[in-house]
Amino acid sequence: MRRLAVFTALASLVVAVPAAQAERPIAFAAQPADQGALVLLLGAEGDLAQRGAALGDAERAAVARALTSASFGYGVRDSLTLRGIGDWSQIVVVGAPGDISEADQFTLGATLARALSGETGAVSIMAEGLDPAVTARVATGAGVSAYRFAGYGRRAERAEPSALTFIAPAAQTLFDAQGMGVINGMALARDLSNEPPNVIYPETFVERTREAFAGIRGVQIEVLDERQMEELGMGAIISVGQGSARPPRMMIVRYRGAGSADQPIVLAGKGITFDSGGLNIKTGGGMGAMKMDMSGAASVMGATLALAQQGAPVHVVAIAALAENMPGPNATRPSDVVTAMNGLSIEIGSTDAEGRMVLADALSYAEARLDPAAIVDVATLTGSVGGALGSDYAGLFSRHDALADQLIAAGRSADEPLWRLPLHPTYQGRLSSNVADLRNTGSGGPGAGTGAHFVGAFVDPETPWAHLDIAGVAWDG
Repeated sequence: MRRLAVFTALASLVVAVPAAQAERPIAFAAQPADQGALVLLLGAEGDLAQRGAALGDAERAAVARALTSASFGYGVRDSLTLRGIGDWSQIVVVGAPGDISEADQFTLGATLARALSGETGAVSIMAEGLDPAVTARVATGAGVSAYRFAGYGRRAERAEPSALTFIAPAAQTLFDAQGMGVINGMALARDLSNEPPNVIYPETFVERTREAFAGIRGVQIEVLDERQMEELGMGAIISVGQGSARPPRMMIVRYRGAGSADQPIVLAGKGITFDSGGLNIKTGGGMGAMKMDMSGAASVMGATLALAQQGAPVHVVAIAALAENMPGPNATRPSDVVTAMNGLSIEIGSTDAEGRMVLADALSYAEARLDPAAIVDVATLTGSVGGALGSDYAGLFSRHDALADQLIAAGRSADEPLWRLPLHPTYQGRLSSNVADLRNTGSGGPGAGTGAHFVGAFVDPETPWAHLDIAGVAWDG
């Protein structure tokens, strides 16, 4: 169960895109405000008597008529905004069926947050009769959905939005213990991904992440610079970063909760802070999105922050393999041969297949130094996974059925579904090289599958390992 908790935290953070509204705080109170917006969480019209206690009789009757007229569906994605009733700026009804999954509880929170995106006054969310644990998860979903990247200049000067106040004081302790960690972890992952590449590059990624973990018990941080990586034989990640004026870094964050196992679960993330393609330079307008090619590294750091802030009884090591891929005078060339930390030599088929290169050394480090119980790597690795699965599923590759099943269950719980794709033995043959142990690009075939095979070559076959290709979901929107 502890391992599943880790994977659920990770699955909830593999999407690093901004939501549609301004970030706003979450609060709890015993009584609603007497004005502003009122939110009613209703599973059926009969719930209006209890959860509409803040309404007068005439107001309650008006809401009931509106629900009937609109044929309101009472699902977690259903909302109805009513204006002109009493002194409320608006009354928002959100569907809240009685027996819903944890994933739907988060979705319910997201629905109400979106419905209130334009509200600047007080917001009172009536949650009478809901279990405090359910309310805490709804509040977490609302807090996550209310994220928006602050931006710069006039965009950063927008007025601070009012709090979303849940009229359910018993839920605050649970929310503070668990929900805030998820919201803060998600915010870290999204902020790192959304920052422009002149602001976030390997060194500043390290600084920003170190600040986020400051003062949290059970956390240890190590950062490898170029010299240390050279001493360890990390020729793969160094080859990616050597064309840039921004040197590469390997950031290792260990969180060990009380009572956790000796062997850690390792979460390794691709951290290409900007990907020009190197000498195999990208073309067209899509290069601007490549500031988000470090979403894998951002996700694993955000997931670890969420676990650490909750004080979860787990042992996790997050590795961010950080580099900027640029076509500088010292850039790696196609047909160069480099050697990864585990001794495997790699022929460069394309400098634009750089994410698997930085992961090669991150995973080699994990195997050599961390004695992992399991390894999950996360990367915006291939465009082909988006072509296969769109933006609704992240691609999952694994040699280990039990681990794959745990991740799929975690994704379902977090409402971030994963789809398992094959690791066929013939894919490995497409990575053969005449001059090295393997080539970093395949000779045809499914790009996501050959990429996963390359990454898997740096993990011991006996180690439970999974590869999440999040390119389709990370760049959605």
